Amino acid sequence: MSAVLKEAGNRFAVLLTGGVLCLAAVAGSQAATGHPGVLNVRIGGDRTETRIVIDLNRAAGAKIAADGAVDRRLVLNLAGVSSADLQGGGAGLVKGWTLDDTSAGVRLKVDFAADATVKRRFLLPPADGVGHYRYVIDLVAREPAVRLTSSPKTTLRATPVILKQPLSLKKVIVIDAGHGGRDPGARGAKAIEKDINLAAARALKARLERNGRYQVVMTRNSDVYVPLETRVQVARRADADLFISLHADSGSDSAMRGATVYTLSDKASSRAAKFVDKDDWFMKANLAGGGVSDILLDLTQRATKNRSAAFAEVLLGRVDDQTQLLRRSHRDAGFVVLLAPDVPAVLLEMGFITNSADEAILRDPTKRSRLMGAVSDAIDDYFDQQTRLAAR
Repeated sequence: MSAVLKEAGNRFAVLLTGGVLCLAAVAGSQAATGHPGVLNVRIGGDRTETRIVIDLNRAAGAKIAADGAVDRRLVLNLAGVSSADLQGGGAGLVKGWTLDDTSAGVRLKVDFAADATVKRRFLLPPADGVGHYRYVIDLVAREPAVRLTSSPKTTLRATPVILKQPLSLKKVIVIDAGHGGRDPGARGAKAIEKDINLAAARALKARLERNGRYQVVMTRNSDVYVPLETRVQVARRADADLFISLHADSGSDSAMRGATVYTLSDKASSRAAKFVDKDDWFMKANLAGGGVSDILLDLTQRATKNRSAAFAEVLLGRVDDQTQLLRRSHRDAGFVVLLAPDVPAVLLEMGFITNSADEAILRDPTKRSRLMGAVSDAIDDYFDQQTRLAAR
């Protein structure tokens, strides 16, 4: 998963508010020559979760040489990139960092201020007004375990034992069956949207759980009404890696048919702040004085929107094999269920329930299962793509 500090020639900008620090170090000689290199290093967060953003003027792959579990030092090698020797202080879980050139590229060394682990890392391409690449590293704190030991006098005492947090191999997918309960949605000749959506959601859940790669969370698994805001919070509390809301479209023209995928529009992004909990790290930054939290929230939103758009394109490519698409099949909107600032999200209109051909596909268990199989394949493709980008 932005409103970043703008580069100003060959200078570097440091923004400090309370306990949150955003660092920007610009390599002047590289910017002047256009040589592939590091433009900025920015850090923000607290002692629970910290984000490192490396701004690059070209795409670059990275590999972790040391994860910091033993000596609290993360070492990351960026291949094919060069930079001036740079260093800076830290924020949150980061005590300090240095950048130096190697024969293969750039080596980033990050000293942890506390026990931490890499939660995720990914490369973001230029998008949404940002003209450069960004390599993002998310750190989370590792909690010490407590072991009870006995002395010769059989008195028990608590001894902290540092346990390395196991890497979760399962991505969390939240499936949202649109409408439900007192909200029936659209009506077709033979079907009601809320029933179609739930049947499709169950089929997708079964398909995703079949290969063991995912942990699936449903916003509803029966005919109940769930407020839209609650659906967003379900995704955020599950720390979801992807949110997909399933719907059936409708229209006054019964000849209109085809699937559509929606992602969040720029105009609606400002409303996402309402879903930020008081315990979130960028809200804690706001309590320290304001300003930096806006930067961190916007950075998170931009990364999320980029990933949402990337998944939408993959999804359309797969769904096209099973059903017809509208001519303009990727659209943006301000739907509430797309507003989570830190969870990539799409809303899939599976077809028009008011069209006899689309309704027949959505009502038929076999055809509906094939359609959800295409959605499942798209999810596989998307995460495989993310893994390749991160492992380069």
